[in-house]
Amino acid sequence: MRIGILGATGAVGRQMIDCLIEQEIPVDDLVLLASKKSAGQIIKFKGKDYMVREVNHDSFEGLDVVLGASSNEVAKQYKDDIVNAGAVFIDNSSAFRMDDDVPLIVPEINGNDVKKHKGVVSNPNCSTIITLMAINAINKLSKVKVMIASTYQAVSGAGKGGIDELNNEINDIGYKPSVFPYTIAYNCIPCIGSLKDNLYTSEEMKMENEGKKILHNDDLKVTCTCVRVPVLRSHCISVSLKCERALSVTEVRDATDNIYRYSTAIKPATKPTSSPLITRKKASLFFDSIFLIVFNFFCSLILILYILVFYISTTKWKYPPTEIVLI
Repeated sequence: MRIGILGATGAVGRQMIDCLIEQEIPVDDLVLLASKKSAGQIIKFKGKDYMVREVNHDSFEGLDVVLGASSNEVAKQYKDDIVNAGAVFIDNSSAFRMDDDVPLIVPEINGNDVKKHKGVVSNPNCSTIITLMAINAINKLSKVKVMIASTYQAVSGAGKGGIDELNNEINDIGYKPSVFPYTIAYNCIPCIGSLKDNLYTSEEMKMENEGKKILHNDDLKVTCTCVRVPVLRSHCISVSLKCERALSVTEVRDATDNIYRYSTAIKPATKPTSSPLITRKKASLFFDSIFLIVFNFFCSLILILYILVFYISTTKWKYPPTEIVLI
């Protein structure tokens, strides 16, 4: 198989190269593509040197698959060239994720959707993938109705520039940020992406919009808060779920234990057993805590009735709401 990587010199592109090796993807030829500024760089792959080429509209002839590790603008610029060359474009940007004719794929969850592709396949946002991988097994036990998520995202999510900026700020206290809106060293920034009219950020809305598409659940309700943290690699996510029926901790733990080849379910311990320093550079999903929150049925009902002046019918609350919390 002849594989091209569009944006090969960035943090995502280099990680894609590593993944080709780790996951033993058969590669007969590798074509590394980037901007004029990055062209000429040498990158090793399986002991062999590959020179990065400057991308142009004819760069994709003869390729079977092109992995996109570029910006939305670059992905849009070369999409038609890739498809017309007969290659499948598997794109990491958000340019096509919500297009009706582009499958949005997490292979372990909705891999069959890839059969609907018309030359382009999108993969979801980083935090969406992590969260849905964690909750998919729970969703099979009982359909998830509500998801409340808080993400603590490493600077690697902003690419190589984000990693460089954190390192530069640590080494130079007077360094002026350009990638992030504020200094990220020794700091947290509670805003990732642009602010939307509903006062959520674009990053936060990805969890709901992409989650609905991947899980085939248009009724899914999501509220998400995304925070950038001064960690080089490995995002952390806390998520509370409200399911159609009450689930026990044992059910959830059994369902999530060794879900996929690259996942690890952590058993209860006296202290947290995972952290970004432990999980970075590992193709694994770590569960650190699983517990239930069961709201007191009568107290909740009284409060709701008081606030809404007896507007809500008690027949709506046949069972006490139950949440599954994954940290």
